[in-house]
Amino acid sequence: MKQYIPNVLTLLNIFCGCLAVVFAIWNQWDLMAFFFFMGIIFDYFDGLVARILDVQTELGIQLDSLADMITSGLVPGIVMFQLLNMSQTGGWNMLHMTEMTESMNWISAEGIFPFLGFLITLASGYRLARFNIDENQVSSFIGLPTPANALLIISFPLILMYHGNDQLNMIILNPWFLVGVVLISSFLLNAPIELFAMKFKNWSFKDNALRYIFVLVSLVLIGTMKFLAIPAIVLFYIISSLLSNFGASKTE
Repeated sequence: MKQYIPNVLTLLNIFCGCLAVVFAIWNQWDLMAFFFFMGIIFDYFDGLVARILDVQTELGIQLDSLADMITSGLVPGIVMFQLLNMSQTGGWNMLHMTEMTESMNWISAEGIFPFLGFLITLASGYRLARFNIDENQVSSFIGLPTPANALLIISFPLILMYHGNDQLNMIILNPWFLVGVVLISSFLLNAPIELFAMKFKNWSFKDNALRYIFVLVSLVLIGTMKFLAIPAIVLFYIISSLLSNFGASKTE
């Protein structure tokens, strides 16, 4: 019976991802973010529970990637689609629409420009497929993990809602800024750079110093900056990983 517990958690991740997709299409960003974060929580605990119960299976591995494709691949693609569409139509007020008939205006006559957002989904799918056949990504990742990238993307509408001012709105809804984010995030997902994984094999500070520091810095940033902290945390994650790799190479 216990072998089914991690898979149930993964299925809950898929369910939350589906709900996040729906609310992203409806521009209900609070609910989109809530179900996205719930999906990420289930994504973390399904693997942890599988290791604790010693019931890791090939089925669970494949199911986990399918869940990530929805929650951390499709959701950020739709969010970026919406943001790119808003940047074309000046649709800041779309962030507050709740009626389905109104939210369907995202099928606009502005051309194919907003569909560039789905490059994130394509890059996420490619990254997850590579991860499935790469046996070396156990204690670290090659390229930015899809949940971290998705966190970065979904932070933008939340920043607009809770920290928005004329300057921030102008930056985030600038189409070239958004295209730059699409291209950079798509590259980072599959970049040949090693990034540490948040997997604690034990609670020793010596063995997990970087992870503990990252958690502490992230909590401080969230406490002081709220949603503005998310891009800073992702940037800190990348920089700290690169510095750690550089330090390790110098000691060898």
